[in-house]
Amino acid sequence: MASRASRVPFFSFGDTLAEQQAQLADNELVARFAASRAELAGDRYRPLYHFVSPESTLNDPNGLCFWQDGWHLFYQGYPPEDRRQHWGHAMSDDLIHWQDLPYAIYPDPERCVFSGATLVENDRVIAMYHGTECGNMVAVSSDPLLLNWQKLTGDAVIKPEGFLSCPRIFDPCIWKGIDYYYSLSGGVEPNKHGKREHRADFLFRSKDLVHWEFLHNFIDGDLFGHVGDDGACPYFWPIGDNKHILLHYSHMSGGAYMIGDYNRAADKFCVGNGGDFCFGGTGYGSVHAPSACPAADGSGDVICIFNVNSAKPTPPWNQIMSLPRRLSLYDGDRLAQAPAGDIESLRGEQSRVEPMILEANKELVLETIDGNCMEMEVEVDPMDANFIELKVLRSPDSEEFTRIAFYKNRGYRSTRHRARCSRSDSIIGLDNSHSSTAPDVQARLPENGGFDLPDGDPLKLRIFIDKSIVEVFANDRQCVALRVYPERDDSTGVSILAKGSEAKLLKLISWEMGGIYG
Repeated sequence: MASRASRVPFFSFGDTLAEQQAQLADNELVARFAASRAELAGDRYRPLYHFVSPESTLNDPNGLCFWQDGWHLFYQGYPPEDRRQHWGHAMSDDLIHWQDLPYAIYPDPERCVFSGATLVENDRVIAMYHGTECGNMVAVSSDPLLLNWQKLTGDAVIKPEGFLSCPRIFDPCIWKGIDYYYSLSGGVEPNKHGKREHRADFLFRSKDLVHWEFLHNFIDGDLFGHVGDDGACPYFWPIGDNKHILLHYSHMSGGAYMIGDYNRAADKFCVGNGGDFCFGGTGYGSVHAPSACPAADGSGDVICIFNVNSAKPTPPWNQIMSLPRRLSLYDGDRLAQAPAGDIESLRGEQSRVEPMILEANKELVLETIDGNCMEMEVEVDPMDANFIELKVLRSPDSEEFTRIAFYKNRGYRSTRHRARCSRSDSIIGLDNSHSSTAPDVQARLPENGGFDLPDGDPLKLRIFIDKSIVEVFANDRQCVALRVYPERDDSTGVSILAKGSEAKLLKLISWEMGGIYG
């Protein structure tokens, strides 16, 4: 096979933290990244506190991990001089502020470095990823900043042609059992009638990371996917006291998850619950693929980050990362989502609205709340209102706005409260169909995510607005996110409305937000 060596400058780094920091201080790529960030900073749609590739664009996040007191984020990067995917690399002390590091894993012998995961051991970090036109690869690093990577065997360790039942494997994740390493790969199989493919999730194991054996399909009781799903970008981790979560990406419907029990004796994942991070078809400004790892504090939570698709051409950059999320469980196996990392450190000037009664059917424009790069905390007692609506990034004449809507107990009927069979989930919705008047912005159906809001509890929202993305966390139990591209410079206002009946605004605070690159 002809060499596929990258045209991107490659560097070897020292073994100590002091050596590496000194080398990074005058590194050619790091300087290039800083110059590129400065040049692109004036783009009106480029976020300030959501991670964006320093040059060119990005795709899936990969291998999020915590190593030697620092968080490491890898991602599919597209260097300008060689547009094949390389693993880009950034690190953070707090999951919010990020330092650009040189590309971590370069293609060769694989054509492109596609998605994968990492496993942190005491003395090293193992990366397992898909090398296109080769198979699933393993690379290891043990230096302080994970700058030097060595590919085991120099070739793929799992090749699809070696497993007759696995005609196509990709996007592996990796974890460690008692005696074996395990790897789960995305894949598909035809259904019993042979006409439509379904998700397979092929499980392999190895004692030495080099020699792998195929076991079987991993999932037992997969009732939460779509016919045609392929289980891309899987991440399998413990969560809570005794459950496991399998996050993945569907090329049909976007980011998704399953929660259940790991039968270690049978090496099977028995699924009991599941849901989506994206509520509609994939693409057009929606949440895309996950990368996840255990929380560093030993809480049993999982930290997750997504790339978020574009909905308007913004060359030379495009996709961005979501804010990191902390995933936890409540009610046994229901997923809760809250912002992760020290997001509060970005808060600047504060504005607030005093508590008040929201008159029915009267849109209230909040004159003191304004901006396109801010965080808002909103607390509302919906009382008997049909719905509560906030408009953000609102132009004065409401020609452009992004709509956030809350519907109390208007979602699916809950089967968890048989004694109270009228109990239903509440819905948090995010609609970007009026966000822009530009002709090249791709709108999509609203994102509507269900969550349990106990009777008597107020609605609590954390809303993050960052130039071309809006993320909304509802009561730390659900999150909806979309890209938005207001065309007008004055689309920065905020309004609130209680429909049908009055409601109580209990709290509304906003903060201007700072940037995340040191």
